[in-house]
Amino acid sequence: MATATSPNYHSSILIVGAGTWGCSTALHLARRGHKDITVLDAYDIPSPISVGNDINKIVEQGSFNSNPDDDSAFVSQQLLHLASQGWTSDPVFMPYYHDTGYIICAHTPEGLEQLIKREMLDQQADIEWLDTSEAFRAAMPKGVLTGDFPGWKGGSKRTGAGWVFARGALSAAFIEAERLGVKFITGTEGNVTKLIAEGGDIIGVLTADGTTHLAETTILAAGAQASALLDMKDQLRPTAWTLAHIKMTAEECELYTNLPVLFNIESGFFMEPDAENHELKICDEHPGYCNWVTTPSGTKSSVPFVKHQVPLEAETRVRDFLRDTMPQLSERPFSFARICWCADTPDRNFLIDRHPEFKSLVLAVGGSGHGFMHITSVGGYVADVLEGKLDVRLKKAFRWRPETAIGRDWSDVQGRRGGPNRVMDFQEVKEWTKIEER
Repeated sequence: MATATSPNYHSSILIVGAGTWGCSTALHLARRGHKDITVLDAYDIPSPISVGNDINKIVEQGSFNSNPDDDSAFVSQQLLHLASQGWTSDPVFMPYYHDTGYIICAHTPEGLEQLIKREMLDQQADIEWLDTSEAFRAAMPKGVLTGDFPGWKGGSKRTGAGWVFARGALSAAFIEAERLGVKFITGTEGNVTKLIAEGGDIIGVLTADGTTHLAETTILAAGAQASALLDMKDQLRPTAWTLAHIKMTAEECELYTNLPVLFNIESGFFMEPDAENHELKICDEHPGYCNWVTTPSGTKSSVPFVKHQVPLEAETRVRDFLRDTMPQLSERPFSFARICWCADTPDRNFLIDRHPEFKSLVLAVGGSGHGFMHITSVGGYVADVLEGKLDVRLKKAFRWRPETAIGRDWSDVQGRRGGPNRVMDFQEVKEWTKIEER
């Protein structure tokens, strides 16, 4: 089985999951010269349940770890640097990055205090302060922002951040990895139902069609579904967010082109419409939903599921956001909606490490709400773990760390705000939207 030594480029590698991190890992390993890579997924690419199968995602600045020690600062800055480098210089990803700038804000004293501390708005010379409705409306072309922005305050940054065409970037990573020789198996043949343990190690996987796939290294990159295949010792909390689309006219799409991202950390965000389908995506901001069920063993578990609808309470939040910002759109019917899943670690650091008991199993999970931005670079960290050369500070941050999940507070909002300012439970949702599905 694989060990942390000089890489054997002909060693067989299985990657479980062809979402954001699975495709990134396949691409980076293939670029490094690994020759025998197979990726398995239950869905065709781009997967309908992948967080990356979306029209756009924010590429934001700032640290994701507020701990001030030097190692923590290094990890945050390294993540930001390598991700940004990929979006601005990697030919696979460059076409999908739009450096439009962003407006980041809040509307309560508590939210504003958190925002200023997290984004260090008072320490950045290139931040323009916005604190009136007139200032917010003037930040975009006339006719876009027409709301009153009640209580809104924040900063505008004209460059160095923006948005990416997420589905395009995910598909590009897949196409390039396949061109480099990676084999992708999807559908029933790629639906992994079990990790195969033998002799105290993981030697491969079993798929839904009954096929056994053996490999010298297995990489688990199954996102929110990882806990269904491996006991993660409570290190992952599958958590979901909600989004909706509304149809725009061709004229509106032209007016909304090249807009900065508008992100209120307490109510939601939007960016320019999808030019192909003429749809504007709006996300309501909140600490997330879990789907708590009791397993046969009596433990509590958040179980992901697919649904192309959102709770009616999420629709209300989206429309409240639109009334504050673009009331001319606030009553327009939704053309699409969905829930999308991620997996939170207790400290929101990634979990990228060899399993302590199964030495041939590499974990690539724990996106913690900021995983997609790192599609350009996260596969490199996974490859470093496989090859035994991950930076010691990253290794410490990304390590297998069940001690951090002992007595875990499953209701922890983990620094997120919005909605009721608590983690919600899909089991308590009574009504959903009834949008005609595509």
